[in-house]
Amino acid sequence: MVSAALLTTIAVGCCIAAARLRRAEWPVRGPYVAVIAWQALGLAWGISTIGALLAFGLAPYGQGVFGGLIALAGDALSHDLYLSELAGTPFGASQVAAVVLAFGLTLVLFCGLVASFVQVVRVRRRHHDLLELVSRADPEVPGARILDHPAAAAYCLPGVLRSQVVISAGALEVLDSSELAAVIAHEHAHLRQRHDLVLLPFSSLKRAFPRVRVVETYYSAVALLIEMCADDQARRERSAKELAMALLRFGTKGSAAVPAGALAVTAGDQPDVVTRVSRLLNPAEALSRPAAAGVLLAALTLMSTTLALWHLPM
Repeated sequence: MVSAALLTTIAVGCCIAAARLRRAEWPVRGPYVAVIAWQALGLAWGISTIGALLAFGLAPYGQGVFGGLIALAGDALSHDLYLSELAGTPFGASQVAAVVLAFGLTLVLFCGLVASFVQVVRVRRRHHDLLELVSRADPEVPGARILDHPAAAAYCLPGVLRSQVVISAGALEVLDSSELAAVIAHEHAHLRQRHDLVLLPFSSLKRAFPRVRVVETYYSAVALLIEMCADDQARRERSAKELAMALLRFGTKGSAAVPAGALAVTAGDQPDVVTRVSRLLNPAEALSRPAAAGVLLAALTLMSTTLALWHLPM
């Protein structure tokens, strides 16, 4: 039962840490490190929650989570699995329920991840095919396809074999050449670093728990950090002022809705746009290397400790 208690403590601690990270100010100064911290918290929460349920349910084996799962599978295959104390095994109803709940949660999370991936791939493929028909190349806008639409829009469609950056005619009307170049650099940063894959686990978590508002809040926090990461990459090629002005012009024009499966320079969320513009025009001191190393070490320790507890034979 010790491992069950420790894993439960980690799961609760991950929830508390996520709430504190959501309100913290330092992620704005180190978005890359903050995204890794979010990934570690999300993964550790899932592993520790499932592990705590399994550790409690499989406690009669006394072999830890991994050992208990192997023993459970062996008993099931040998048809020597009983679910009652009267039948000769110490499994109670609560322990059976814990194991069933653990497998159910695993199935929900896994199916959510697979369903999100399949849906995104399907939508992107359809959108790619549609763009071949309705968009056009423009020699004055290299690296992007032009979509004849009056609303201001700029987004990218990631892919393994084909990736595209799309700029609407409405965006070309409000952006000058330097601002347009900054926007394209931002979108190419999304494509190079595959930010869609970084965001996928959080979108699948939102899909698995659609009515849990806190999940939506954390998803939005990670999405904003990913946009900041792309902003930082774009600043290496263009000036921060150019990108900030582009964001403001999109806000003034009224940006179009982001297609499913795409990553846009702005999704029309005004508070987030204001945060990004303020960050670009008034850059704070970057997160120090010791602080970044401390966060990464904490994330590594959290993951290794959580996995090690699965082997604790108690």
